[in-house]
Amino acid sequence: MMENLNQYLPFLIPLAILQFALLGYALHHILTHKYYKRGTRTLWLIVTIGLMSFVGPILYLLLGREDA
Repeated sequence: MMENLNQYLPFLIPLAILQFALLGYALHHILTHKYYKRGTRTLWLIVTIGLMSFVGPILYLLLGREDA
């Protein structure tokens, strides 16, 4: 089992780093801005944290982030 995991680590480590960086950026943006295209701060926090994989932060950045 451990041999299989070691085989995928070169792919999984950068992917995990990217996932947490994207989550951190989305959370920072949600907490520092007052206006959103759709929804409220609470909604986007729940979506971003609840769907902590790439889905939540990407949904926020595409659908919720106000560019102004």
